[in-house]
Amino acid sequence: MSNNAKIAVGGVAVGLILLIWLPWWVAFLVVVGVPVAGYLALDPAQRRRLRRVTRKELGR
Repeated sequence: MSNNAKIAVGGVAVGLILLIWLPWWVAFLVVVGVPVAGYLALDPAQRRRLRRVTRKELGR
């Protein structure tokens, strides 16, 4: 299993646990907010590089 797959499985597990313990809207904010905060923590050059790699993988 690749590292990205492990991260995805862990994220799904954390999301399901949060749904059980917290109201759905709080769990939604955590699941959406953590990746957004990580993206915003990157400097502009890293964001451009990330967008460029993502577009290449999509075949654009």
